[in-house]
Amino acid sequence: MDRRAEFFAGMKTIAPIIVAAVPIGLVFGAVAAAKGLSPLEVTLMSAMVFAGGSQFVALDIWTHPASWTAIGFAALLVNIRHVLMGASIGRKMQAFSPAQKYLGVLVMADENWAMSEARANRTPLTPAFFAGLAAPFYLNWVFSSLIGSLLGALLGDPAAIGLDFAFPAVFIVLVIGFWKGPSTGMVLIASGAAAILVHHLVPGAWYIAAGAAAGLVAALLTGRFRKVATAQ
Repeated sequence: MDRRAEFFAGMKTIAPIIVAAVPIGLVFGAVAAAKGLSPLEVTLMSAMVFAGGSQFVALDIWTHPASWTAIGFAALLVNIRHVLMGASIGRKMQAFSPAQKYLGVLVMADENWAMSEARANRTPLTPAFFAGLAAPFYLNWVFSSLIGSLLGALLGDPAAIGLDFAFPAVFIVLVIGFWKGPSTGMVLIASGAAAILVHHLVPGAWYIAAGAAAGLVAALLTGRFRKVATAQ
C-alpha cells in the first residue's frame, strides 16, 4: 500500500472518533471562554498543548492571575500516562525515522494512540497511516475549540444537552476496543477504584496518577498469574 493510500486509511479509521470528539472541543472552547480566555487564546492553547484532559483540568483550577506552577503540575499528573503510551507504541514504530517518531509522539493523543495500537496488532504501523490518524484529529481539536469559544454563549450549559458525557463516552469506546476478557476487567476495576478513592481523599489531580498506577499493578499481577496458570 502506497503512502497516499495509507494516509487515507488512517483518516478513515479516525473519522468516527473525530465526530465524537467535536462536542468535546466545543465544550472546552465554551468553558475556556467562560473563564475569560479570548478565542485566540483558546485556539493557541489547543494548538500548543493538544491535550484535552489536561486542558480541562487547567480550566478547573484556573484563577486570575493564573497559578502557572499549579496548572503545570496538574498537567504533568494528567499526562504522565503518555510515558507508558509512548513506551508501548514506540516499539511498533520500526518504520519511522527518529524525526518521524518525535513528531508522532508530539501529536499523540489517547485516541490516535489506541487506533495505532490496534493497527500495529494487525499489520506494521507506517508513518503515513499515523499521519492520517493524527493530522485530522489535531486540526479538528483546534478548530472545534475555536468554534466552541465563539459560540459559548449559545451553547449554554453543556450538561443540559448531554455534551458533558462526550468525553467519557469516547474513552468507553476506546477501552472496549482493548477488551481481552476478565484480566482487562480486573485492570479497569483496580484503576477505577483507586481513582475514585484518591479523588475523595486527596485534593488535586492525584487521582489520575493513582488510577494509572493501580491499573499498571493490576496488569502486571494478572499477567503473572496467567503465566503461572499456563505453566501449570
